[in-house]
Amino acid sequence: MEIHQLRYFLAVARLRSFTRAAEHEHVAQPSLSQQIRKLEDEMGARLFNRLGRSITLTPYGQRFEQRARRVLAELDGARQEMDEMLGLHRGSLTLGAIPTLAPYLLPAVLASFARAYPGIAVSMREGLTSSLLADLAGGELDLALLRLPVRGAEFVSESLVKEGMLLAVPRRHRLYRRQGRPVTLDDLAEERFLLLKDGHCFREDVLQICKRCRVNPNVVFEGGQFDTLVAMVATGAGVTLLPEMARAHYRHSGVGLLEFAPPRPTRTIGLVRAKDQFMTPAVRAFIEHLRKTCGRQGALAPDVAGTPAASSTSPRARSAHRGV
Repeated sequence: MEIHQLRYFLAVARLRSFTRAAEHEHVAQPSLSQQIRKLEDEMGARLFNRLGRSITLTPYGQRFEQRARRVLAELDGARQEMDEMLGLHRGSLTLGAIPTLAPYLLPAVLASFARAYPGIAVSMREGLTSSLLADLAGGELDLALLRLPVRGAEFVSESLVKEGMLLAVPRRHRLYRRQGRPVTLDDLAEERFLLLKDGHCFREDVLQICKRCRVNPNVVFEGGQFDTLVAMVATGAGVTLLPEMARAHYRHSGVGLLEFAPPRPTRTIGLVRAKDQFMTPAVRAFIEHLRKTCGRQGALAPDVAGTPAASSTSPRARSAHRGV
């Protein structure tokens, strides 16, 4: 059994195509197919069902896929550790993040990590939760920053940040102009909601929060990014919710950012990795750096969010009607 055979096998298993797998591995398709057949002969079992253009894993292939991924991960980890022992101080990792946190959390984190570990290259991929989990399972990502919890026994997760949500309203809105208390979801019962499209976990968070509070949101617009929603809010089209870490980003966007009365709507952000994926020294260094940056007990650090998370007794909370 050869290492390149394992790589070819995993490429076909992931892409479900001998042609695409050959392109991905930069090898001629007949050569790749021949190596897969040799691997199957050695294993004494068919690893793929070949039904015309449809390629699926057999039960033997499904079991072998887990082992093959683990073997390659261990070899890659051993190579990384040898580099560390030789004092090379280099490495790489591939990180995924959902679009509702990537613009607000990652710039400061990646910049400070690059200063601390100049020899470690970090590749970034932004995507929805479903696609990032698939990439983790397929070995395309080392880590992903996602909203927790995530489903799947094949993943390991660690909570990093529990952050509150803000309400974005037009500056002429009654809730922005009033003096006094923070807003509640009951205040929004008659409002028009602007939400992210299906597939965004933040949308699901908002809908679940509304459901728990028995608020049936009147959704009048669905967008693909917060920038669009905030621009629509500024025109008076409706209201929307934003994560606390986006506060500094939208401070001068022409909308009012209001805090909720306790208990505040929240979401939990964490690191997710494949359970069987070997953690290289580079990956371990990034995890430790992210833990320190985000602070202990899930509190947003000022250098990440642009401003500390507000408590209900802070001056900002007592003057929530002023928003930004």
